[in-house]
Amino acid sequence: MTAVESRPAGVTGATPAHRPFGARVGAFVALTKPRIIELLLITTVPVMFLAERGVPNLLLVLEVVIGGYLSAGGANALNMYIDRDIDAVMSRTERRPIVTGMVSPREALVFGIALGVLSTVWLGVLVNWLSSALALGALLFYVFVYTLGLKRRTAQNIVWGGIAGCMPVFVGWAAITNSLSWSALVLFLVIFFWTPPHYWPLSMKVREDYARAGVPMLPVIKGNLAVAKQIVAYSWVMVAVSLLLWPLADTSWLYPTAAVVLGAFWLKEAHALYGRAKSGVVGAKLKEMRLFHWSITYLTLLFVVIAVDPFVK
Repeated sequence: MTAVESRPAGVTGATPAHRPFGARVGAFVALTKPRIIELLLITTVPVMFLAERGVPNLLLVLEVVIGGYLSAGGANALNMYIDRDIDAVMSRTERRPIVTGMVSPREALVFGIALGVLSTVWLGVLVNWLSSALALGALLFYVFVYTLGLKRRTAQNIVWGGIAGCMPVFVGWAAITNSLSWSALVLFLVIFFWTPPHYWPLSMKVREDYARAGVPMLPVIKGNLAVAKQIVAYSWVMVAVSLLLWPLADTSWLYPTAAVVLGAFWLKEAHALYGRAKSGVVGAKLKEMRLFHWSITYLTLLFVVIAVDPFVK
């Protein structure tokens, strides 16, 4: 499947004479996808507490947060620049800044590159060059491998493209230790197996959007039942992998207890979605967004526990 033909930015509204300064600032912020970056930071900062086995240097945390925001924001801006054609025909993305004309494609391209360069220098100088290289690698992977290489070509796009979203745990760990570890790898894998069952329910909800844009998301290619089966499979692997942190990081009783309880709630929702899909339920009664929203809560709570655990032992 191929994407639709490019549609000129600005067709839905804003012209240079109707782009007030405040709206322009908001548009550039929107290019960074702040809500997505919130999740990335939620997985970065707690890892710093775990690596430090306590409270890390708060100035260092701030530097990592700023650098991480700049890096992820640059990647997201470049993603919007590349995907401006399909964004224009999808209802959930038709109000994005490039599509509305509030930001021109050239401005978005320059903005994204500038953020990427700034974040690389920022992390390298203020944190360390390992964390800088990891953040840059995530940016390049997201732009070139996921957005340009996988998204429009394979239904496995979100599976392998999700690697970019796993990298913040490495960045956080490297910021403290200037190295990597098996514990960091486990958390990387937790997010890797979390990403597909997190995103596929949303893809099920907006399946028609993706079909219209020619993006081969799994629900478009396989249908709800096949997607629900894979959601269950990935969910079980994710929960099992999350428990590996207990012996590897020598956590207290708090982490494995939380991982089991949170994982049980996740599996309950995943199997419930599979049951509804197997029964042929469609539309609002499928309730696929229940798992999507729970997935965000799951990841947030799990990583909060990761940050707290060093103080319990």
